Amino acid sequence: MDSEDQKYHNQSQSGLENNELVRDQIARKRRVKRRFIDRNTFQHHYENILNREFTATEPNQKWVTDITYVYTDQGTAYLSTIKDLFDGFIVAHEVGYDNSPALVIRTLKKALLTEKIKEGMILHSDQGFQYSALSYHSIIQENLIRPSMSRRGNCWDNAVIESFYGHLKEESLRHYRKPTFKQLKQIIDDYIQFYNYERIQLKTRQTPYELRCLSI
Repeated sequence: MDSEDQKYHNQSQSGLENNELVRDQIARKRRVKRRFIDRNTFQHHYENILNREFTATEPNQKWVTDITYVYTDQGTAYLSTIKDLFDGFIVAHEVGYDNSPALVIRTLKKALLTEKIKEGMILHSDQGFQYSALSYHSIIQENLIRPSMSRRGNCWDNAVIESFYGHLKEESLRHYRKPTFKQLKQIIDDYIQFYNYERIQLKTRQTPYELRCLSI
């Protein structure tokens, strides 16, 4: 091999080594930049046990839950609600700035403080990440609750709670243009008090509270 060939060979070899080095550096960067996944989210999914059977034979047999958002002059607020399918009674609600597993857990803890439930009660939700979280899974397991989830992208599987939010927004919230967070909480508290104890349901001709009392 003459000097020119040797020079070309050395340059080629050097180029190959540099290419290998660059590829190795890129691979390491990709491994380092690999997306971190919070272990508290996207962990659990459940069958649609409820399967649109929106009736119950006694209180606290089947609950449905969901989150909706409301605009305030301080930013977006989130309302988490749990509704009993026996009588339509809103057993718990929570308003917060956080659209998170913590919000739905606070709501569920409120419900468990005021309601006596039996083992195997169904709690139905959509497939939101809040309801897939490990922390949510833990609290439903601790209280022997049977979780149920809507099919992906199917709002009709949780139509009852969606209907409640429709009434809330049409009958109350639309009259207030971007209230403060404090005002919003009071508006929602007042409406749910009205909904539970005064608003007559077309199907039953009674309030949710009256139906609940009759079942005792």
